Amino acid sequence: MTRLALGLIAGLASLPAFAEDLSKTDPASASTMSEAERKAFRDEVRAYLLDHPEVLIEAMDVLQKREEDAALARDSQFITTNSDTIFANANDWVGGNPQGDITLVEFMDYRCGYCRKAYSEVDQLIKTDGNIRFVVKEFPILGEASTLSAQFAIALRQLHGDEAYGRAHDALMTLRGEPTPETLARVATDLGLDPKPILDRMGAPEVQAVIAANYALAEKMEITGTPAFVLKDTVLRGYAPLETMQDFVKDARSDG
Repeated sequence: MTRLALGLIAGLASLPAFAEDLSKTDPASASTMSEAERKAFRDEVRAYLLDHPEVLIEAMDVLQKREEDAALARDSQFITTNSDTIFANANDWVGGNPQGDITLVEFMDYRCGYCRKAYSEVDQLIKTDGNIRFVVKEFPILGEASTLSAQFAIALRQLHGDEAYGRAHDALMTLRGEPTPETLARVATDLGLDPKPILDRMGAPEVQAVIAANYALAEKMEITGTPAFVLKDTVLRGYAPLETMQDFVKDARSDG
């Protein structure tokens, strides 16, 4: 049974109370109605809606649209108020074109299957566009393996800078197998880096603070999954194919 059908059933089930509320919208009139008149009114409303259930569907569509518009407004207001934290946080790696005319932020998790699916498409988007500033926010939400990967990436960046982080990010997104300390040590070695200082730093307060700040920001933005993208004043939650991402960028630019 579809969600719409379930909503319709719920709406029909609530009709007696709905009709009762209607009869009370004008207290003066309601006080002059007899119990029989109120019952007749309720029965008439119920009969009409049962004969025209599309009215309920219309009402649900309007409610859904209002909720979506309210969510968009909340996103826009929060992004405007917290733009520096979202788009210009020194703890975040910046890729793509650092001088690009538009900034795309991604909340991501290295162990997220949809993040991995989006990885190559986001990379293609950035490379073919050439004018997108790309910001990565480490948001490990899928357990210990996710946390280890994020800790490794953040520790590596803090020790070796953005260029090394970019290569590590690519390696972690395409890593096969579990990101154990031994596996991560091999990743560091393959990147030409000494793994021990990186592994030793993974539990440092400076690393934990980055993850904690991203958790707090995501909670305020009502981001509960990955990937999630922020562009100008809009949040796109979940995976989107390349064509959708291209339209997302195009729409953001056309808004000025």
